[in-house]
Amino acid sequence: MVSVMNEQNILLQRVDNDEIKIINQYYTCQLSSFDADLQKTSQYLTQAILLEVNTHPKPGLVTRLSNGSHNDMSIITFMMSSAVLSKAFQDLQDIGTAHQGSLDELFKKIRSYGISAERELLRVTKGINTQRGILFAGGLVSGVAGYAMSHGGDRQAIIPLIKKMTAGLVDKELRSLAYRGTTAGEKLFKESGITGIRGEVEKGFPSVLKHGLPALKQAVDKGANLNDALVQTLIALMTVVEDSNVVWRTDLATLFEVQNIAANILALGGVFTDLGRKAIAKAEKYFESKRISPGGSADLLSITITLYLLENKEFPYDIF
Repeated sequence: MVSVMNEQNILLQRVDNDEIKIINQYYTCQLSSFDADLQKTSQYLTQAILLEVNTHPKPGLVTRLSNGSHNDMSIITFMMSSAVLSKAFQDLQDIGTAHQGSLDELFKKIRSYGISAERELLRVTKGINTQRGILFAGGLVSGVAGYAMSHGGDRQAIIPLIKKMTAGLVDKELRSLAYRGTTAGEKLFKESGITGIRGEVEKGFPSVLKHGLPALKQAVDKGANLNDALVQTLIALMTVVEDSNVVWRTDLATLFEVQNIAANILALGGVFTDLGRKAIAKAEKYFESKRISPGGSADLLSITITLYLLENKEFPYDIF
């Protein structure tokens, strides 16, 4: 029979042979309850991306019942890429756990691994960009969670560590490179000043902490089933997220329109009222007619779910 330690050795050899001995020392440490929960971060991220894509209705986005504003992807495409992301999240958590250097060095490791994971994502989807945004954001969360766990931190250390690790990211990767305008992010920053997911992570996910999580907790407390709670959370995020996906597919004015539409849906009660549900249905049709797809908000819905699970371990059994 293979021992638990041998199973860990096999698992970690795919990350870094030179660091296996170090990481095994941490795995044999006594973990607090919060530290032990950090071990589940990659699992929570996988659950989050699966829940996000299955949630319905989501105006302009792929769901279990609709392709939204997309004619090049479906729930099947997302299932293919989600398998890639699941492995990536676990690998990055292992990399973070084994890391003994600085946060800047960890960021470089996460970025390096992310490039290879992105190639695999595009391979299995035949070149379709389904989840690159959440690969970046979720990869940071999983890598930092592993780092926090092996350095005596708990779940509350994740956001501060991400802010510290990505300090100056927008300046380094957008302002200093904006003159090139070669990538989508650089072009959007050059044309509209949009910082997208880079700005969100550098600030410590303010959209999630100030809008996503409160909306999810409120929906759960009000007795919404899980699907409806996630729809409500997405709409709340759409009111504030600087969604580069919306701007890339349309323009900056449309982003402001999306935020106003989402705010109006919430004002009407969202999933909790007939008027709110009718407004969501109307937004679905309008977004599809204009090719609007709030993919940045969808990525942050996944981060919201992950942080909720890190805090609460599970959803209430009676909201499914």
